[in-house]
Amino acid sequence: MAKNSILAKLPGGKLLLFAGFFSLIAGASLAVPLSRIEVIEQQQAKAMQSDQEFKYLVEQVHRGINEYRASLNLPPLKLNSLINQQAAIHSQKMAEQEVKFGHYGFKARVEVLRSGIAYRQAAENVAFNQGYQDPAQTAIAGWIDSEGHHENMIGDFNLTGIGVARNNQGEYYFTQIFIKGK
Repeated sequence: MAKNSILAKLPGGKLLLFAGFFSLIAGASLAVPLSRIEVIEQQQAKAMQSDQEFKYLVEQVHRGINEYRASLNLPPLKLNSLINQQAAIHSQKMAEQEVKFGHYGFKARVEVLRSGIAYRQAAENVAFNQGYQDPAQTAIAGWIDSEGHHENMIGDFNLTGIGVARNNQGEYYFTQIFIKGK
């Protein structure tokens, strides 16, 4: 058992300097504790990967909803970053169980939008799923099969925002806000 700063020769002739505790068991590999910087870098990489995944899922939902609307000869919904932000906040709160799954706080979310968007009406769809290969398409299919959600999807709206979050249990939470601008 060693402690404090250690200098170890690694395969390939590179040297590694680290501080902390480690155990070396005969025949086992050297377990090296991560430095604070390495932990932060790993967390940032994981967050970037999640951000990329969520961005991809937002694009998938947006495209899927617009394709469905087009199949019914309805105009596409334009994605709006302010609406996306409000939808993402709600999805994250549901994923973290800060609020129950549902439309809690919807009125407050759309009131925030008034600061940047003049609108006549608003609606919202939420979904969560787990264990599906394509969580975005699963959410869309669920909305199509639900009368109220379906009405929102095909309603007289022209703007939308979509937010996606995932919790540690692997549950995906989707929020889509629909806006009819003035």
